[in-house]
Amino acid sequence: MSQIITVTNQKGGVGKTTVAAALVCGLHRRGARVLGVDIDPQGNLGFTLGLDIGSGHTVYDVLKGACSIESAIVPTEYGDVLPSDIMLSIADVEFTAPQREFMLAHQLSFLGDRYDFIIIDTPPSLNLLTINAYVASTGLIIPMEAEVLSLVGISQIQDTIDTVRNSFNAELKVLGILLNKFNPRLTLSKDILDLAEQIAEQLNSHVFPTKIRRSVSVAMAPAHGQSVLTYSPSSKPALDLQDIVSIVAGDRFPLPKQA
Repeated sequence: MSQIITVTNQKGGVGKTTVAAALVCGLHRRGARVLGVDIDPQGNLGFTLGLDIGSGHTVYDVLKGACSIESAIVPTEYGDVLPSDIMLSIADVEFTAPQREFMLAHQLSFLGDRYDFIIIDTPPSLNLLTINAYVASTGLIIPMEAEVLSLVGISQIQDTIDTVRNSFNAELKVLGILLNKFNPRLTLSKDILDLAEQIAEQLNSHVFPTKIRRSVSVAMAPAHGQSVLTYSPSSKPALDLQDIVSIVAGDRFPLPKQA
């Protein structure tokens, strides 16, 4: 059975795509069968993993029923990707059929046990697309910056998680809150960590012990069609993200000795 992990936060700029791309790339390098699913209309996950955005079928075509999910999946050297495009921005208006919250889960069910992990990158909003991701998922990872506004976003996510658990997916778990652009020397970062731990407790979860440090390599990697893990593997955020990949991979997929 696939482990389906959604990377989510309704606030933009907190590193969702960076984390999702690192998970796809990192798990693939460990020998896991991985699919990255981009349900953000901006299409940044596919772009980060080297796809030519705007060509071929997308997750929009799949949800609309215009093609099969298998025909829309694109293999890359970093793992398979189900890409997105701007047409997804009208999902709330266009998809109105009953059980529309289960559209993505229904399509992913056609893949059976083809993948060990499915990683879903979400838009910076709590809309129909995000709810579809939550309904389809076994777990959530919530990245956030070490700032107050990110905490506000997580508090709002909690209501959505509770709604999904009560109405659609009782087994949904929060795997952890992941602090990004973290500087342990700053008092603000320490204060945010304390507050994040309180929120994580309310979500029956925790804050990941590894925090992602700052580096310009994170911003530069997508321009080269790469995750930071391959673009700058010795950078601080790459090393930190590799720790997160290790936690997700568990004992089944250890890091190869040559990596």
